[in-house]
Amino acid sequence: MPLSIFGFRALWSPFFVITILFMTVLYFLITTKWRKDFKNSEPLTRKQAIYFIISMILLYVVKGSPIDLLAHIMFTYHMVQMSILLIIIAPLLMLSIPNWLWEAFLKLPVIKNVFGFFTKPVLSVILFNVFFSFYHLPFIFDKIKMSELAHGTYTLALFILAIFMWWPLLNSLPNHKQLSGLKRVAYLFASALLLTPACGILIFAGKPLYETYSNGTLWLQAMTLCVPSDTLSSLNLSGPELFSKLPVLEDQQLGAIIMKLVQEVVYGFVLARIFFLWFKKDQQEAEEFTEKAMLTQNPQPTK
Repeated sequence: MPLSIFGFRALWSPFFVITILFMTVLYFLITTKWRKDFKNSEPLTRKQAIYFIISMILLYVVKGSPIDLLAHIMFTYHMVQMSILLIIIAPLLMLSIPNWLWEAFLKLPVIKNVFGFFTKPVLSVILFNVFFSFYHLPFIFDKIKMSELAHGTYTLALFILAIFMWWPLLNSLPNHKQLSGLKRVAYLFASALLLTPACGILIFAGKPLYETYSNGTLWLQAMTLCVPSDTLSSLNLSGPELFSKLPVLEDQQLGAIIMKLVQEVVYGFVLARIFFLWFKKDQQEAEEFTEKAMLTQNPQPTK
């Protein structure tokens, strides 16, 4: 059955488009025209602008395009949505924000204390993975999927926790603690390890775990989060099997595999970047040491 039966609003989320455009205009106004109002501000770099644009495009793709509708129909697309939102968009958005803007934001009294506490490496990596795992416990997941407020609140909380989780790896503020090369590697391995049990349970479960993807009645109730109620009431739908040939159990397993795969690919890229910068730093230090040694052995003649 085609997705077009749900209508344009459910497929393309026009109100969310307006939100994305508003955020984009606000970002460029703050980082260009209004940046003179911020202390120690610097011109926006091309890389930062590109990161922001990509993050906004991806945000619309996963939360405003038909992928958001499919995420309520199939668990696979839910995991595609979550993995892109938390593992790709969160770090891209962080990298798009200039340091001077981060500094102005972190000087706010409440924000400063919150960031100082929740970005501690051990706490941030544990909290993100624990809350993500709790979210996918069947009795919690099904409850959240039945409430628009609970679903939106928990998704926003997970995104904020993802920012906290990425902070020890990506922040480059001079007055904030940064993990050293070896600690960054350990941090990534810890994060990957903590997510493994949740994905493993979903992959090796012998039956479908979520009523909102296997029970037709509950599935229809959960669909009201992205489809207007009057539209749903006019359709004669029995369950997600109308839109997918993939059995519910295999859909659940594929979703967990995708989540873990995206995490491993992104973490692998970050790990490669860490080793590259580590090697580059060692090479630079070695060249500086050699240059100093040569100057010591062959001092320049004084005039």
